[in-house]
Amino acid sequence: MDATTERLARYVLEADYARLSSQSVHECKRRLIDTLGCALGAYDEPLSVRARALAARASGDPAAHIWGSRGTSTPEMAAFTNGVMLRLMDISDTYLGKSRGHPSDVASAVLAVAECVHAPGREVIAALALAYDVYCSLCNAFDWNSAGWDQPLYGVLGSVAGAGRLLQLDAGAMANAISLALVPNMAMAQTRRGPLSSWKGCAGANAARNGVFAAMLAREGFTGPTAVFEGEGGLRDNVAPFEWALPPFGHMITQTHIKSLPVCYHGQSAVLLALELRARVAVHDIEEIQVDAYRAAVDMMGKDPSRWAPTTHETADHSLPYTVAIALLDGAITARSFDAARFTDSAVVALMQKVKVNEDPALTRAYPEGAPSRLRIRLRSGETVAAERTYPAGHAKSPMTDAEVERKFRDMLSVHPAGRRADDLLQRLWSLERSADVGQDVVGVLGE
Repeated sequence: MDATTERLARYVLEADYARLSSQSVHECKRRLIDTLGCALGAYDEPLSVRARALAARASGDPAAHIWGSRGTSTPEMAAFTNGVMLRLMDISDTYLGKSRGHPSDVASAVLAVAECVHAPGREVIAALALAYDVYCSLCNAFDWNSAGWDQPLYGVLGSVAGAGRLLQLDAGAMANAISLALVPNMAMAQTRRGPLSSWKGCAGANAARNGVFAAMLAREGFTGPTAVFEGEGGLRDNVAPFEWALPPFGHMITQTHIKSLPVCYHGQSAVLLALELRARVAVHDIEEIQVDAYRAAVDMMGKDPSRWAPTTHETADHSLPYTVAIALLDGAITARSFDAARFTDSAVVALMQKVKVNEDPALTRAYPEGAPSRLRIRLRSGETVAAERTYPAGHAKSPMTDAEVERKFRDMLSVHPAGRRADDLLQRLWSLERSADVGQDVVGVLGE
């Protein structure tokens, strides 16, 4: 195997719970609470129902639960189905580096494999921290997104790292698992361009599924190409030279950001500003709304014409004109904000047309250390009200408190029967390191 594959395999094998700081352990538990809440909050969404129907067609031994139900499926399909649910509302966590993505996508892979091997809580925490380290450090290594590649590139490697750690693959098998994860699963950035399809929320889930599959292939003795990073036709050859610095174990999960709103992370600051300024303006007096943002935010949420005329939930929650307009009109952003009827609501359409989105080079320079936006609302009287924000609520530099994470969890579970057991579930998750079998103590009880 090439040097990068061998180095990554060693990194996986050296991951150990005893090496984690107390902060990293705590952040792992916060991310699992947040992730499971996001998934159960989307349990009854049509795409979740369709994903569960697919999972029900697959069975095997070992099997993993579909979160929030008594149903099980193969570990790969459980990882996919649970991954679809956790991303569907676009309120799962985020990491911003040279590239960007949603590292909690790896949680569906980690928990599916953990359940199959009856892993204790400490092993699950270590595997999750490891998967985050791989995912986020690869985001820091290169701007994969501008080069035309989508988030599953780092999602599949984070997932295979966590899965391989739980399966206790040796160095050779782990190297093969990494190869088998990367070679077949390069994903195109077209996923997040133009009008967005349902696949936008499924891409990370597919990476989790493929990471689990690659780890299981390697465990059964399958081998992969030997120079996937450095050889002819490998990643560096196909994209560009890059340096991948692996971080101190458990560091990256402390640098990720929890969302407080169900919109694309690049719109969090702008929408929070709209909610703040709403008390100072009357919507019928608004003449123009200027959103100043950094380049990635403009590219994702304010560049394509579809962002002023969304026809799907996926496009609407990635639209600055839509989400800012809804915040000003309703004073809140919820799942109901993305009902199809709102897309053609005359009041929403009229207000969207008053939104202008502009890149501010100073804000671009402040990204990705921050996720800044400035909102300026000009009224018919000529008066302008404005506000600026650098770190949205939940950012690593403006973190949500444990109580706020719990409140989000309860809110998301309010639409699922598990909401009646929120206190018990929170207790189980906060004491995860004491669990002897996470599948039995946590995952398996979500659907009871």
